[in-house]
Amino acid sequence: MTQRPGDDDTMVLRGQLPPGAEDFVEVPFAVPDGVREIAVSYAYERPDMPDGTAGNACDIGLLDADGRFRGWSGGARDSFRVGERDATPGYLPGPIAPGTWRVLLGPYTVAPQGLAYEIHVAVRHAPAIGPGRLPQPAPTAIGPPAPATGRGRSWYRGDCHLHTVHSDGSRTPAEVAAAARAARLDFIVSTEHNTTSAHTAFAAEAGDDLLVLTGEEITTRNGHLLALGTDPGTWFDWRFRARDEGAFARTARDIRRAGGLVVPAHPYGLHLGSQWRFGYEHADAVEVWNGTWTLDDEAALATWDNLLGHRVLPAMGNSDAHREPQVVGLPQTVVLADALERGAILEGLRAGRSWIAESAEVDVAFEAVAEGGERAGIGGTLPAAPGEPVVVTLTVTGVPDPVVRMITDEGQTHLAFTGRVEWRTTSAATAYVRAEVRHAGDGSMAALTNPIRLVNGSTGGGR
Repeated sequence: MTQRPGDDDTMVLRGQLPPGAEDFVEVPFAVPDGVREIAVSYAYERPDMPDGTAGNACDIGLLDADGRFRGWSGGARDSFRVGERDATPGYLPGPIAPGTWRVLLGPYTVAPQGLAYEIHVAVRHAPAIGPGRLPQPAPTAIGPPAPATGRGRSWYRGDCHLHTVHSDGSRTPAEVAAAARAARLDFIVSTEHNTTSAHTAFAAEAGDDLLVLTGEEITTRNGHLLALGTDPGTWFDWRFRARDEGAFARTARDIRRAGGLVVPAHPYGLHLGSQWRFGYEHADAVEVWNGTWTLDDEAALATWDNLLGHRVLPAMGNSDAHREPQVVGLPQTVVLADALERGAILEGLRAGRSWIAESAEVDVAFEAVAEGGERAGIGGTLPAAPGEPVVVTLTVTGVPDPVVRMITDEGQTHLAFTGRVEWRTTSAATAYVRAEVRHAGDGSMAALTNPIRLVNGSTGGGR
């Protein structure tokens, strides 16, 4: 690496990364006193490669003089700036302290001949403070308001995986909020890749009709993790792999300490590094449906169903929408909560009192009732004597020509081609039952529920 002054305020940093380079490379540069803004641009060689051979791809971010995270744009931008009062989306404004700052490079893939890069760093000095002028304090992290006007205990629809211009999306927070309202959602979660800069931007987009929670998509090299409903401004480091002992467990603890849920995203994602390798021991839920229903969702659904035999792990569905024509709210998670506020929504998700729909047009009612009168809904536990009949009913609207599947710990136990299904079982025969509603034409998913558990007994349980 070389560093030379371009002029009084600019420097150029050059280097070469070999194949097998570290996941993240810090490139230092000096920031003198009196700087009010840092502007960075970069480029790297992108040679043509034969089919089947990875070329160069390099992400970028910034660490300040104290080693604190100041922003990340991945590969979405080739330039950014960080100032005392404002910053490029994805980056955090604040004081520009003198010292050694670092450009953070993330060589996603490196070609066999290596990756040559060139970074331009411009440091811009503050003007002299004249009479009557005082330095303005840097903005603090402000998140959206916690409560919204709800309907008391009710089913609330939300999309918990969304991106804007603050990471690799093309919509603004205002456009995402407008799309959420158009989709008739009650809540959304801000989940930018590895940055919290959108938290403040979303503060202006929440309202009585839309609850906005804050979070992050932690994009490791061995899978992506949603931190949902965390305290505004709380950032989680993503620079670890499954082989780093204890890293996922520590991150999960940190997410919960910040009030959030730990949710592996798209476990069988098709992009490099997006397949989930950490297991599910420390997860609070799992995203089994991501965007338009495809084969990777089928794989995630099968993995989740296998887990249900020994662990209650709720399923979620989210759009992961980045840009048009991706649809905000396709799919959406519908959760039973006591109020439209952060704690109640997260508690409903954690308990599995939720189901997934392709749109707000789809509605589902799913319940199990024992002969003795005990009943349980989605996410609940129904106690029934071993031989006591249990009636499971499903009613679905908004799906033309539905194909309904009842799935238990034995697999598919009932198939119907109608919007109302009634199926009988016992707690001795069935440990849990969940429902899927598919389209008759192509078999794609229209709705699926979390399970109702059946246990031997005669008291307790229920919703």
